[in-house]
Amino acid sequence: MKMPDQVIKLNEDKCRNSYSCVRVCPVNAIEVRPERAHPVIMADRCIGCGLCFLACSPGAIEYRDSRSQVKQILKSGRPVAALLAPSIASEFDDITDYRKFAGMIRSLGFTYVHEVSFGVDLVAYAYRRLFEESSGKYYITSNCPSIVEMIEKYHPNLVPNLAPLVSPMIATAMVTRSLYGDEVVNVFIGPCIDIKAEAARYSDRNLVEAVLTFIEIRQLFDEHEIQEKTVKMSDFDPPCGNWGALYPYPAGILQAAGIKRDLVSSHVITASGAEDVKEAINDFDHHIDTIKHHFNLFFCQGCLLGPGMIRHDERFRRRSLVKQYAEKRVSTLDKKQWKEDMERWSDLDLSRRFSVNDQRIPDPSPEAITRVLKIIGRDNRAEELNCNACGYGSCREFAAIVAKGLAIPEMCHTYNLRNKQEYIETLRQTNKKLSETKKALKESEEKAMREKDAAEDASETMNSMLNKLPNGVVIVDNELKILQSNKRFLEIIGEDAEDIAEIIPGLRGADLKTLLPFSVYNIFSFVLRENESVISRDVQLEDRMFNISIFPIRQNRIAGAVIRDLFSPEVQREEVINRVSDVIDKNLEMVQKIGFLLGEGASDTEKMLNSIVESFRQKKDATGK
Repeated sequence: MKMPDQVIKLNEDKCRNSYSCVRVCPVNAIEVRPERAHPVIMADRCIGCGLCFLACSPGAIEYRDSRSQVKQILKSGRPVAALLAPSIASEFDDITDYRKFAGMIRSLGFTYVHEVSFGVDLVAYAYRRLFEESSGKYYITSNCPSIVEMIEKYHPNLVPNLAPLVSPMIATAMVTRSLYGDEVVNVFIGPCIDIKAEAARYSDRNLVEAVLTFIEIRQLFDEHEIQEKTVKMSDFDPPCGNWGALYPYPAGILQAAGIKRDLVSSHVITASGAEDVKEAINDFDHHIDTIKHHFNLFFCQGCLLGPGMIRHDERFRRRSLVKQYAEKRVSTLDKKQWKEDMERWSDLDLSRRFSVNDQRIPDPSPEAITRVLKIIGRDNRAEELNCNACGYGSCREFAAIVAKGLAIPEMCHTYNLRNKQEYIETLRQTNKKLSETKKALKESEEKAMREKDAAEDASETMNSMLNKLPNGVVIVDNELKILQSNKRFLEIIGEDAEDIAEIIPGLRGADLKTLLPFSVYNIFSFVLRENESVISRDVQLEDRMFNISIFPIRQNRIAGAVIRDLFSPEVQREEVINRVSDVIDKNLEMVQKIGFLLGEGASDTEKMLNSIVESFRQKKDATGK
């Protein structure tokens, strides 16, 4: 028997990480890890119940679509039999007559249309014999594929208690094979998703080659524009079923078998729905010696509201629809022919086997659970809310699942809320600091703008002062590139420099070596290198004499120079005065000594020199005025 492929998958493009699928999964088959963007359905652990499919409002949970496969089968030229689940009355209440529904199925290209209720009758009587011959061994019915997978994977010790009988779908497929031979292709149409996986278990015998849910058959009707009003009535192909039409009821198969159901004499307990089923299996596992009953289990509320149906509400109304349909079918049934058919196929081998597929994860250590409880703020038992909002029975159970690596702490609503509140407070503090920083930055920018304006004003003032000086001024860096110069400097080095200065103010960035001869710019290099001033050095530029003083401004980085034109009248007078004064100062002592020797002559000489100096000073003052 082949194990089924994955039926239910998650479409990450649609997933919004609500974790609703994780919360409803009865076997923790959907894994959530911090390093993954979305939950992951673990095929080995999944039991195909479809609760996640129903819970996911964005439609991110999808099941294997069999429409393309069926369309290929219908085009193959082989005879194809549609096997219809009895719950058609619950799903297709919009179709007024079941014979119209059979006609719509034939319009798709199906050769035969069979109702599975006859297969239910066959299996129901097999259960009756099994229970009668159980001799103190108690069984769990194996009609629901999700129940079978739950026991094989999570209660492997109960596998021997699974009733070793095929489902009604497989029994009906055996009948059609008996009728039409191995060439016929069986396609089951019903309300269940996991029955796709059950059909795959028998792929080696090709009993059921494809399964369509009621949702998919409706989509095929729409695609081919098939409506009730456009088709003729067509009855189901025989053999027809009896009370097997009640199979959608949780206890319908017991009714079909004529098994007693009263509280005193019945030896079968029926349970349906995820929570009741989980509790029933647990009780069977631990207390069957006290209970002493067979268990008839369906994961859904029977087959009235399977996940492969369009709607999943109005359960009691749908029960009434099934009851009315079954009564109508049985009222027209040829009982004699039914008994003959039951006898004809009574020798079918309806037995099956099951395999242990243990998917249980070892329980984490108490220390690991305690660590998780501490993370979610529930390390004190008094603080365990057990609100069930995470989808688990208690905080401790949730912590165990997290410790197993199947969930994350963020699925705890109170933990998540606390984290959000802490995040909001952190965000508030961050915004406050950001506001303060923004304010300080604005003040800093305003201060920088004021300082920039002040610097520009100072620069303009300095430039204005430099340009009013009668002497040339130039400031250079350690590569002898001009940083600043005045108009007089431009006049000194020639008209070409003045033309360039109209484009580049102050010749900023110009190379001094291209403007002055080596003998001059070499003095600048000396000052920058040795960090020593050179004061009042006479130099010749072309046919003119200049007096230059160069001094360091920043050690080895910036130097400045003042250049005076010795041919300028102002400079000439100043130089004569300065130099005569130097001569007087240097030779005064000698003159005094000579005065002792020469007497009045020396005195007259001193007066004459002083009168010359005074004369120059008076002329300078007059010129200045």
